[in-house]
Amino acid sequence: MSTFAEQLKSEMARIARKEIRADSKTIKQLAVQQRADLAALKRRVSELEAMLKRLTKAGVQTQPSAAKTPNADGAKLRFRAAGFASLRQKLDLTAVQMAQLLGVSPQSVYHWEMGKSRPRVSQLPAISAVRKMGKKQVMERLAS
Repeated sequence: MSTFAEQLKSEMARIARKEIRADSKTIKQLAVQQRADLAALKRRVSELEAMLKRLTKAGVQTQPSAAKTPNADGAKLRFRAAGFASLRQKLDLTAVQMAQLLGVSPQSVYHWEMGKSRPRVSQLPAISAVRKMGKKQVMERLAS
């Protein structure tokens, strides 16, 4: 009877090795593919870094600046959330009044002040014009 038990045991071991070999072959193929993909990504990153370095040396602006745009004078217009909030406080305006003055919604003013969003480039000249006004001019404009 021990012969039958030994044969059964050896047959089970053979089938188990066959199953493991099939599973491990699939895993090895996946690992090879992932290593190749990783190497390709590393090459692409190094190419992009080299391109960025060349562009920086050439003086090309690498990050687009949507908040800066030249106005009629040729000067750059900037926007800072804290500066916008202090402007509104300095002029003693509510967010609703500031929104009416700029032609936007009050929610936009709140979002700009909180830094959740930024004004469009087309809205920056209006903000710049309000910056140059005094309290009396602002009140006159709101009244009209």
